Amino acid sequence: MPDADAPLAPTPALVAGPTPTIGFVSLGCPKALTDAELILTRLSAEGYRTSKSYAGADLVIVNTCGFIDAAVQESLDAIGEALAENGKVVVTGCLGAKAADDGGNLVQQVHPKVLAVTGPHATDEVLDAVHAHLPKPHDPFVDLVPPQGIKLTPKHYAYLKISEGCNHRCTFCIIPSMRGDLVSRPIGDVLNEARALFESGVKELLVVSQDTSAYGVDLKYRTGFWDGKPVKTRLHDLVEQLGLLAEPFGAWVRLHYVYPYPHVDEVVPLMAGGRVLPYLDVPFQHSHPDVLKRMKRPASGERNLERLQKWREACPELIVRSTFIAGFPGETEAEFQHLLDFLQEAQIDRAGCFAYSPVTGAAANALPGALPDALREARRARFMAVAEAVSAAKLQARVGATMQVLVDQAKALGKQGGLGRTYADAPEIDGVVHLLPPAKASKTYKVGDFVKARIVSTRGHDLVGEIV
Repeated sequence: MPDADAPLAPTPALVAGPTPTIGFVSLGCPKALTDAELILTRLSAEGYRTSKSYAGADLVIVNTCGFIDAAVQESLDAIGEALAENGKVVVTGCLGAKAADDGGNLVQQVHPKVLAVTGPHATDEVLDAVHAHLPKPHDPFVDLVPPQGIKLTPKHYAYLKISEGCNHRCTFCIIPSMRGDLVSRPIGDVLNEARALFESGVKELLVVSQDTSAYGVDLKYRTGFWDGKPVKTRLHDLVEQLGLLAEPFGAWVRLHYVYPYPHVDEVVPLMAGGRVLPYLDVPFQHSHPDVLKRMKRPASGERNLERLQKWREACPELIVRSTFIAGFPGETEAEFQHLLDFLQEAQIDRAGCFAYSPVTGAAANALPGALPDALREARRARFMAVAEAVSAAKLQARVGATMQVLVDQAKALGKQGGLGRTYADAPEIDGVVHLLPPAKASKTYKVGDFVKARIVSTRGHDLVGEIV
């Protein structure tokens, strides 16, 4: 609590004249992107404009990532570039919460000339820093922002963050130390945002969080209200309502970061019934129980094959994508072979793999049995060879099928072809459909349209289709 006798902080001045402009760089995951969108929405509501270049900006905000060492370096490089080209830089995001070896702030140690540093989901603190160095241009009650806010994605898809933080303490991860424990958004707020996005023209809503399956746990699945109706703050009810919202717009709803908890079984029938896309992004990370125990993962892995089989029986069209770590400390050849066998048996449609990389501050750094870099990379390569073979066979099975495709690129209104995605492909992380120029000149389409395409061949991780 502030001292009652302390003078009140001065209200940021309102200025007339040229509209101040903000440069913005957002690095990292979709959760960081939604933080960036909120910051830009608030700044736009106050009358600031965004600049497409550092040189054309009065101030630059860099939204950082601090998850792995490579991301830390990328963020530090981005801050350095912004300082060199502009000079006035505010830093936010996960790296902003990271301590240096001496206990000080890492960003300020490397780049002492930054104006301010905040951690993740710190919109108010970022705005305070902007106000201090670039005063507000006008009355903030003047509404200059569309209902859906400012988005950094293409107009036809958007991320919807339903919670912040995570209750797990996986040994390889430092996200809880930067983003805190799970905090679920009120379900009414989430559904209002989703409706505004659909009404603005969004055709695909990508639900994200650190742990989507845990939505509402911190609120004990409290009953909220939306449109005058009671709705429980839990995954099944949220997904059901999102599906109902999307239906009149013919839009897609896609779920990311879904841990394989038993209650996810309740969501799969909604996918089978067409309410939401039959697509689950499940971060398994490994299959061997001993490795998962060292990772302190929340799901044991012993019943994951059984759970996948049950899901596919309920929804045969289900697509499962996942990420894994090869070369975790102490991983034996037998444990790694267990992972390869799991990948084959589980038939993961889309799989990515990271060679284990120590992260400063992670508990896994203290585990015995660290593997040589070369062995970690070799295991990652072996994993990807198996994963790609599984994926290639699944893609080949699509040849001859007619599928709905959401258009991401359209050359000359599609007359010169384009790019799109099926329900099996999330933007930027999965494959695409290369759309061939249509046989009939009358066939045209634009970005954000849904089209029907007959799959005629495969191309690496992608499909090739012709408009029908």
